[in-house]
Amino acid sequence: MSEAPVENVAEHAAVCSELVSEVGKVLVGQEAMIGRLLVGLLTGGHVLLEGVPGLAKTLAVRCLAQAIDTGFSRIQFTPDMLPADVIGTEIFNPREGTYSIKKGPIFSNLVLADEINRAPAKVQSALLEAMQERQATIGDTTYTFDEPFLVLATQNPIEQEGTYPLPEAQVDRFMLKVKVGYPTRDEELKIIDRMASGQPEPEIRPVTDPARLLAARKTVDQIFVDDKVKGYVVDLVHATRDPAAAGLTDLEGMLEMGASPRASINLTKAAKAHAFLQGRGYATPHDVKNVALDVLRHRVVLTYEAEAEGKTAEDVIERILVGTLVP
Repeated sequence: MSEAPVENVAEHAAVCSELVSEVGKVLVGQEAMIGRLLVGLLTGGHVLLEGVPGLAKTLAVRCLAQAIDTGFSRIQFTPDMLPADVIGTEIFNPREGTYSIKKGPIFSNLVLADEINRAPAKVQSALLEAMQERQATIGDTTYTFDEPFLVLATQNPIEQEGTYPLPEAQVDRFMLKVKVGYPTRDEELKIIDRMASGQPEPEIRPVTDPARLLAARKTVDQIFVDDKVKGYVVDLVHATRDPAAAGLTDLEGMLEMGASPRASINLTKAAKAHAFLQGRGYATPHDVKNVALDVLRHRVVLTYEAEAEGKTAEDVIERILVGTLVP
């Protein structure tokens, strides 16, 4: 497989730069979050944003949808929701004796699943089919979603009242789990100037469309990944399963569950997208390291002993990144 043509990479990466600039009219800072949302868009991978309320997670997704000129829907999850509230349902017409289909908010391009961990198990199950199969079943009919289709979910890591922990199977469907942090002091001063002045919010204009986004995805698919880089990806993922075999004896007994092969696939895809956003037609180990934390942090489960010592998934992955030989 040859390297992606440089002119294709430059042309489509420029569109992504325009997207970032346009979203930056409203959003202050949070470049890392926007970068990860772009990685999800370029690979078709769902993104889970975790952070306390008020960090512009919802605003970022809404602005991105406006800049792409594509469908956007927001689902505010609550403990009393039913699957039909997300997927849709059949409605009976008594006069004609027929049923009609009312599609739910999941039938859109960019779907913001706000506070996803407030949804009960049945809703999580319905959402799981939509995320994995990119389709939904209403009655006896299965409907395929239009591309691009992306679930961008948010959850609050602090408040646990009325929440349901996401099942491991569903968490694994998210390509990236991004932890959204607080803005810097300078950024917060800019936020005050922009948002507390009483002036109307700047208007986001469409700078691209779904067709150009899908064309950019095809270019990302063509990004070259050397066999040594693929080997590096597999070494990192294998180290989460058996750290002792990888020479990381200090991590022995800390991991109850390692990452699955889906992690290897997503880590490779995310590295290709990161290389693309840097304007390159080939992926390097640096691209892999850059995205590894967001791809792996939600795919490893620590043992009770590791948690008792105050270790986090991030600590373990950082140690694996440091201790794994880079080609």
